[in-house]
Amino acid sequence: MDTLKCISNVFRSADVIPIDDNSKLILMSDVHRGDGSWADDLYRNENVYYAALTHYFNEGYTYIELGDGDELWKNKKMAEIVPVHLKTFKLLTQFYHSGRLYFIYGNHDMVKSHPNFVQKNMVQYVDEHSQKITPLFENIKIHEGLVLNHTRLEQKIFLIHGHQASNLDYDFWALRRWLVRYVWKHLESLGFNDPTSTAINYRKKVSIEEKLTEWTILEKQMLIAGHTHRPMFPQVGEPPYFNDGSCVHPYSITGIEIADSKLTLVKWEINTRTDGTLFIDREVLAGPQRLKDYFDSLYKSQLND
Repeated sequence: MDTLKCISNVFRSADVIPIDDNSKLILMSDVHRGDGSWADDLYRNENVYYAALTHYFNEGYTYIELGDGDELWKNKKMAEIVPVHLKTFKLLTQFYHSGRLYFIYGNHDMVKSHPNFVQKNMVQYVDEHSQKITPLFENIKIHEGLVLNHTRLEQKIFLIHGHQASNLDYDFWALRRWLVRYVWKHLESLGFNDPTSTAINYRKKVSIEEKLTEWTILEKQMLIAGHTHRPMFPQVGEPPYFNDGSCVHPYSITGIEIADSKLTLVKWEINTRTDGTLFIDREVLAGPQRLKDYFDSLYKSQLND
């Protein structure tokens, strides 16, 4: 399927979330919550991720996860993941119960696009050791894309994972899942990396970024994605393709904040004070930049056409 057409189809069918000048949102993706083994990519950043989520919950932010939240290529079901990251899932359920949680699925958790999987794995989970049932996200809906509609500015921001820009990642995800689960997962323990992984393969990463950028130019529409694991924050006047990065960078996580109608790319990591004590630090990588500036630039490009 034509990748640009695929992205447009998701955009046109996506649920719309109204936002305004008082809205506060944090966008993160590619968390890859795993089973706690050496193959769990989040494990080394678990404390940083939890601290960031706690900050955003206490500050009244809405958490939107742009896909690949759970590593469901290497793992078959949520019951392998939830007990390991139970503290995090309890916090996510607090976001959900307060009406401040949205999940988008990516290629590594594409099974969340199936209602039966969501019903069996996302509503509650059963601990296989204690056989205790723990409620999670009752009546949760997992999205392929979402649209933020700024009611005052009367402009939209499209949110998507981004794997739709690659036929290999979108149409053949089941084959790639089989390869990762039964081949590359074991080879990684010997030091080999999956050469087809977007996060690792530089040429594949660039190709997807080019497709997503091309879509923003074609549709004259702001887009925020994940998938490539590479943060992107364009200047005003450039094609408005943004990327929130990932939560599996070496020793840090990144995300995009939307607050006061401004965008900010941030990094969270463990840092050291002068007295030698450790703390979890938030660093601004880019921004804050007004949404209006990007929307005005899009409007000017429409007039030029």
